[in-house]
Amino acid sequence: MTISASLVKELRERTGAGMMDCKRALQENTGDLEKSIEYLRKKGVAKAAKKAGRETREGLVEAYIHPGGGVGVLIEVNCETDFVARTPEFQSFVRDIAMHIAATNPLALSADDLDPEILEKEKEIYVGQAMEEGKPEEIAQKIVVGRLRKFRQENALLEQPFVKNPDQTVGEYVQATIGKLGENMQVRRFARFQIGS
Repeated sequence: MTISASLVKELRERTGAGMMDCKRALQENTGDLEKSIEYLRKKGVAKAAKKAGRETREGLVEAYIHPGGGVGVLIEVNCETDFVARTPEFQSFVRDIAMHIAATNPLALSADDLDPEILEKEKEIYVGQAMEEGKPEEIAQKIVVGRLRKFRQENALLEQPFVKNPDQTVGEYVQATIGKLGENMQVRRFARFQIGS
């Protein structure tokens, strides 16, 4: 099957993958754009999984100030080599994550890092809401579990839908970038500052 250059270009723009990877993905999926995107995402995750155990001692600390100056973010993202840390692709990746943090105000890096006290308070609120709605206890417990899961997804950075592409989470964006740049990477920590809070 012949794959047009415009189709390769469109896939590249949508995924950020290399030209040859895009062409191969389209050939493997008979020119189907959506299947090719999924193919590339899986391939990126597979590559990332192979690199997961490698140390990340280099990287970048980025300061992002949102236009208007009301919100700022400091973020540390680590990678394996200073060579990758200096590339425009890595720097753009770090800036994207910092902008996402400025926009969404996550409470923690991962769901496991959320403060147990906050989770307990949320649980109490959800139990109270379910009881107020007159739900039977069995149903109320299921509602509480679902609402807590949603709270964790909305407030843990790596679980949140990425603002530039809501079809993938920030964690999936990190994995795709690992696959694309060929090095293990890790969002180490961040701090978000907002005027008046």
